[in-house]
Amino acid sequence: MTSAVSFSGVSRHFGNVRAVDGVDLDIAEGEFFAMLGPSGSGKTTCLRLIAGFERPTAGDIRLFGQSVADVPPYRRAVNTVFQDYALFPHLNVLDNVAYGLMIAGVPKPERRRRAEEALAMMALPGYGARKPSELSGGQRQRVALARALVNRPRVLLLDEPLGALDLKLREQMQDELKALQRKLGITFVFVTHDQGEALSMADRVAVFSDGRIQQVGAPSEVYGRPRTRFVADFVGGSNVLPPALTALFGGPPVWASLRPEALHLRPPESARIIGTVTGTRYLGSATRLVVDLGAGASPDGRNDIAVLVPGGHPVPDPGVRVGLGWDQGAVHPMAAE
Repeated sequence: MTSAVSFSGVSRHFGNVRAVDGVDLDIAEGEFFAMLGPSGSGKTTCLRLIAGFERPTAGDIRLFGQSVADVPPYRRAVNTVFQDYALFPHLNVLDNVAYGLMIAGVPKPERRRRAEEALAMMALPGYGARKPSELSGGQRQRVALARALVNRPRVLLLDEPLGALDLKLREQMQDELKALQRKLGITFVFVTHDQGEALSMADRVAVFSDGRIQQVGAPSEVYGRPRTRFVADFVGGSNVLPPALTALFGGPPVWASLRPEALHLRPPESARIIGTVTGTRYLGSATRLVVDLGAGASPDGRNDIAVLVPGGHPVPDPGVRVGLGWDQGAVHPMAAE
């Protein structure tokens, strides 16, 4: 099966800076694919390379099996939704949505019809005469999506499109975006630094760091079985155990990941591992504890471990001694880097 997007040894250098460094990647047609990583990790540069806004220093990019090395952005079967939406303030909503069709030379009656259909798909019928300044943040986001989809791209690129929204609206739009992708069946490539967005929306996730992909996989795989210390720490804030602590928790003496929610508090007298609570952080549905296992737990001094206590369970105060238990198979060995 031909991939919608394929990277083969792709690099993009800006002077001495390797923004993208030897990336190999295949994104399936019809997939909701997330590129996840901190600022400067290379994810947005990869999106711009797909769109044609940047050209690779090395390697090849293919869309549906065809190299796009010499294809300008306007001739690629992709469209982009930006974080700031980039709506024209002087145009009304309908003309904003129809702008790409106008540039493509589509006759006015046809582009008006398609723009109105796109607005209806975004649950914005009757909003065409309004200006962007008269819309809420969520409505502007829907207009930007309508404008990107009206050209019927085969790949939709989304560059942190929810970053400017408040938490409740962002969560609502996450559900709407995923439902829209399923309805349309086109490939979505979604860039974000928010691991919750990536895990809840994507079919697969690529975790980026320093211009390279650290891991690609289903959200449950990336979260539950991280391959490297970076992925374990960045995706969900796992406990990254040095070899001595891994052995203490019953694993081989190698670097390992142990999720805070896989740990359980027990009475000290019935536990193999005992520590002292040194801090608590209330998260609403749970409380995150920091437990000090003592100076002898690990020779390199990494002796704190995080434990997630579900809401409704008693939370010990700092200074209290607690025992720890953990789920079978929760200690996941990883590569050292």
